[in-house]
Amino acid sequence: MQFTPEHEQIRDTVRKFVANEINPFTREWEKAGQFPAHAVFKKLGSLGLLGIKYPTEFGGMGLDFSYSMVMAEALGTCNVGGVPMAIGVQTDMCTPALARFGSDELRREFLAPSIAGDLVGCIGVSEAGGGSDVAALKTTARKEGGDYVINGSKMWITNGLQADWCCLLANTSEGPAHKNKSLIVVPMDALGITKQRIEKIGMHSSDTAQLFFDNVRVPQRNLIGQEGMGFMFQMLQFQEERLYVAAGALSNLDSLIDQTIAYTRERHTFGQPILDNQVVHFRLAELRTEVEALRALTYRAVEAYASGQDVTRLASMAKLKAGRLSREVADSCLQYWGGMGFTADNPIAQSFRDGRLGSIGGGADEIMLGIICKLEGTLKK
Repeated sequence: MQFTPEHEQIRDTVRKFVANEINPFTREWEKAGQFPAHAVFKKLGSLGLLGIKYPTEFGGMGLDFSYSMVMAEALGTCNVGGVPMAIGVQTDMCTPALARFGSDELRREFLAPSIAGDLVGCIGVSEAGGGSDVAALKTTARKEGGDYVINGSKMWITNGLQADWCCLLANTSEGPAHKNKSLIVVPMDALGITKQRIEKIGMHSSDTAQLFFDNVRVPQRNLIGQEGMGFMFQMLQFQEERLYVAAGALSNLDSLIDQTIAYTRERHTFGQPILDNQVVHFRLAELRTEVEALRALTYRAVEAYASGQDVTRLASMAKLKAGRLSREVADSCLQYWGGMGFTADNPIAQSFRDGRLGSIGGGADEIMLGIICKLEGTLKK
C-alpha cells in the first residue's frame, strides 16, 4: 500500500512517544507486574492516538483503518510486549463494536472518554473452559426489569485489574450458540465484580485478570447494537485484533534481527565474528525475508479492510504467520547470542517470553488454520 505524509507523521509521533514515555520505564513496570495504564493512556489520548480510526464527533481523528495499523507497527519499537498489547486492547479490541454499533448515548459515555484516555477498557470474551471456542462460553446476562443481570466469569483479561469498563460477550437467550450472544458494556465498578490477578511467563508489564460476575446489574441500554448479534460483532472485532497483532509484530521482529546482526558482528569465536559463519548470516537473511513477506501480507489485508472488503481469510493468515514467526525469530536469534540470550534482561529473551502469546491470544494458531481451511473449501463449513 501507499503511505501518505500523514501515515509517516503518525509513525514518527508513536516512535517518539515510545522512546520518551515507555521504554525508559519498562524495566520497573516489568518488575511491578503492570504499567500505569491510566497515566500512559491519558498521554496517548492527548496526542489523539487512541482514536485514530474513530469518528471525530467522539474525539477521534476520523482516519481509515490503515493509519491505526501504522500506529500498531510503530508500537513494536517498545522493548516489551505487554504495553503495546494493552494499548491494542483499547484501540482495536474492546472499542471497534462500540464505535460501529453502539448508541450515541453509549458512545458518549464510554467511547469518547476512552479515546481521550480518561477511561481504560478491556474485552471479556475468553473463559476458563474454552478460550478460543467463543460459541461455548457460559456467562449469562438475563433481563430483569430494566437491567441485565450477569453471572459467570472471564479469563485472561488484559487490563482487567485497571479497566474502568468491559466489552462483555454473554449469552442473552437460550437460542443457537451463534445467535444467542450479545455484547454489553459493563462498568468495572459495578457491584458483584471480583478480580483475581493471573501470573504469566511473559507480558509481565501488562496486568491480566480473571473476572467473576455475581448477579452484576447493568442497564439494558448498555447493549451494543442488537441483542443476539454479539457473536457476529465479536467476529468483526477479531479481524481488527488479528491485524493489530500482525502489524504490531513487524518492527519488533526487525529489531531482533538488527540487534542479532550487531551482536554477532562483535562477538568472536574461534578467531572470527560469529556473523562470518555462513550458517548464521544465511539464516538471518532468511528470517528478514520472512518478515518482509509478513509485512506484505499484513498491509495487503489492511488495505483491503480499509476499503470495506471481507478480510477474514487474509487476517487469519497474517495472525497465524505473525505468531509463528515471532517464535521462530526469537528462538533463532537467541541461539546466536549463546548464554547471553538466556539471561532474563536480554532483549531477545524478552521477546522470546512475550512473543509466545502470539500463537495463543486472539485465536490460537489452530483456530486460524481452521478458518483458513474452511474458506479454502478443504473443510466442511
